[in-house]
Amino acid sequence: MRHVDLPDWLMDESRIDTVIVAFPDAYGRLLGKRLTRDYFARAAVQSGVDSCNYLLTVDLDMEPREGFQLASWQQGYGDFRGEVDVRTLRPLPWQAGTALALCDLRHESGGPVEEAPRRVLARQVQELAERGYSARFGSELEFFLFDEDSRALAARRFADARQASDYLIDYHILQPGRDEGVLRRLRNEMSAAGITVECSKGEWGMGQHEVNLAYAEAVEMADRHVIYKLGAKEIARQEGRAVTFMAKWAADQAGSSCHIHASLWDAAGEGNLLWDPQAGAPSGTFRHFLGGLLRYGREFTYLFAPTVNAYKRYLPASWAPTKLVWAHDNRTCGFRVVGHGNACRVENRVPGADTNPYLAFAATIAAGLRGIDEDLDCGDPYRGDAYGGDDLPRVPASLEEAIALLDASEAAREAFGDEVIDFYVHTGRIEAEAFRAAVTDWERLRYFEQL
Repeated sequence: MRHVDLPDWLMDESRIDTVIVAFPDAYGRLLGKRLTRDYFARAAVQSGVDSCNYLLTVDLDMEPREGFQLASWQQGYGDFRGEVDVRTLRPLPWQAGTALALCDLRHESGGPVEEAPRRVLARQVQELAERGYSARFGSELEFFLFDEDSRALAARRFADARQASDYLIDYHILQPGRDEGVLRRLRNEMSAAGITVECSKGEWGMGQHEVNLAYAEAVEMADRHVIYKLGAKEIARQEGRAVTFMAKWAADQAGSSCHIHASLWDAAGEGNLLWDPQAGAPSGTFRHFLGGLLRYGREFTYLFAPTVNAYKRYLPASWAPTKLVWAHDNRTCGFRVVGHGNACRVENRVPGADTNPYLAFAATIAAGLRGIDEDLDCGDPYRGDAYGGDDLPRVPASLEEAIALLDASEAAREAFGDEVIDFYVHTGRIEAEAFRAAVTDWERLRYFEQL
């Protein structure tokens, strides 16, 4: 049995009585259990927490789906053991008396569940370490805020949903001030939970906001990302409001992005390897790393954009990219390079707010490392409006196209392993098939009487 030192604040019975132990599923949602603090400290932190292994093979409606090698009815749906990562322990100020710890999934044999998103990212971080590198990431998440809670909106199938503003509010001060009941709590309570917030601002859409989280090591940043999304929804609900992280909430509204800022560092985390201090410019490593993202970006797009809805965001003049090219500080490109010195980073503008950060970060690392290993070069920066470049490599047009590209990608299979790629290809196909089988409001409006 391993010895684990627990923080003093957790053992203060006047402060904490409940500990959530959770893991991110294939969609980036947190699933798990609520434990009494005493049981967590006495037993779970050493022996772990069991969860049914069907939880990685369900769809978004929690229905078990066939065709997975990982778990099935035929195998009897046994348990995974969740091994608590004590480093992730944090209080949740928006839940009274509650702390949260994330866990890593293991098979009954003790081996890691390779398909689990946190493990997928951890393996890429290990690949970095073996080459003497480390990575830092920042999530720049956008969301829409509504003046009603999600249950009220769902009860009328989201018709006449009241967005938090009646006009575009990018960088506005007046309208976001009216939403401070939610935004102030987000800034302060996230920071109190160890998820450092730099700022919040109005975004381009009506009722759209952005809260910027301080960058961190890759796994830590992904952990903060998923906890932040959970907390944002809970805080909004407590205030009688709702938020959505859909990539495209409405056809006539802006999409919500998750711009990913990535930088490559030495193993000690002291120097940004994307920058050459002697030249005062991006380094050769930068050119290779970005070259890998450009070369393999299309093949890895599903890992950035895993839903049907994600692909409805990629429209000309929408602030979402349609072409996989790069430039310095050009928001029409798929990859935007910003900052100098240790702040030099690549901003991947492809992911939407519905991305699973573990997979998106892992794909960024894998593509970048392959660019370094293959001495790829990013070429010259694109100049002008990339939306108009019809001959440029484009973002896949649909979930089906992205799945097919991932399935056929030798680079993805070498980086992640066949079992992981087969798992996520099947997960994506289940989502695509669910949409193909659905009859939508658009179809009723178009065909009900006319045909």
